[in-house]
Formats: sequence, structure tokens, C-alpha cells
Amino acid sequence: MPKRTRAGALLAVAVTGPAVALAGPATAAPKAPGFLAAADLPPHPTSSWTAGKVTAGVPEETDWDTCLRALPGHESAWHRDFRTDLDTNTRQITVVLPDARSAKQLTSWLNKDIKSCTARIEQQDPDTEATGKDYGKLSVEEGAHVYGVHAETSWGASDVRLLSVGRDGRTVTVVNWAQLGGFEGAPGKAFKKTTTKAVNKLH
Repeated sequence: MPKRTRAGALLAVAVTGPAVALAGPATAAPKAPGFLAAADLPPHPTSSWTAGKVTAGVPEETDWDTCLRALPGHESAWHRDFRTDLDTNTRQITVVLPDARSAKQLTSWLNKDIKSCTARIEQQDPDTEATGKDYGKLSVEEGAHVYGVHAETSWGASDVRLLSVGRDGRTVTVVNWAQLGGFEGAPGKAFKKTTTKAVNKLH
């Protein structure tokens, strides 16, 4: 049974020497890790998924995401958005850190962010009740973890998110699936498979 918790609602190489021929480009753009494809996402019952381009950077709106506070500010980052024709969307954000130790630290921060964000949601908006759900860990590369967050306002608006954090070496990826409604409509089992594919595709 999943655990339920209730809170009261992201190269430059200097070459020196006398031979000018040894000098390479001043900078080289880092290569983006592998990303999910539309076919990797949990199937939608009435609409197909459309995938956007892999784009450099962490999306600006992530600055205000109380569940992903540790993501903004990383330079070597990319994201990809996915949408359906209805109310379901997904975003994958991937960050390449300088080393595995830094990636492990970011993973830890993100896990803490997600596990504690229901309390911050309610603090920011007393008219919203937020509930968290722990879907558990996944054995893929250096590991991944899947969570759920449901928020419902006093006037009846309701939305649910599935979030996962995974790591392969010095690369960390976050997958965020969102839809109107509650946990009953969230594809937890299928999202675990999506998360496993996300981590496996990084390198």
C-alpha cells in the first residue's frame, strides 16, 4: 500500500602552447541528455500525447513551484513539455551537475522539496487542502522515487500531480505529470514505468 501523508493543503577547455593549430573552439555547447518520447508517457484514455522540443534551461515558472524549489539556478539544464488535447500535461526537466556528489545532493533536496510541499501549499493559500502520496522507490541506475500531490480548493477546484526524481551518475531528472481531478485518475503504475524509462534514457 502506498504511504499517504496529509499536511494540515539544472565546456570550455583552455589550451595553451606555442602551436596555434592546437587551439579549439572557445566554448562548446554541452550535449543534452536523452529525453522521454511521447510514446513513453502513461497512455491517455481519449487523447494522444504531443511532445515539444528539448529546450535548454529550467522553465521560468519553476521559480514559483513550491514542490521543486531546488531546480532553478542550474545552468546545464534542459526541459521538454508534453501535452494532450485535454487537461493532462507532462514536463521533464534534466540537470547535469559537475560531479556525482553534487547530483546526489540535488536529488536529496528535490526529494525533500516534494515530500514537504503540501504544507507550503496550504501555508500560501489557506483555502487549499493538499495531500501527499508516496508511491515508493524504483531500482533504476542510482535510483528514483515517485510521489503524488493532490490539491483541492474550498470552492471545489481539484488537481493532481505525479512527480518523480531519478539519477544516473551526475545527471538528475524530474518528471512532472499533471491533470485535473484526484488520485483516483492518476496512473501511478504507468508513471513508474515512465520514470524508469526517463532515467534509462539519460545516457
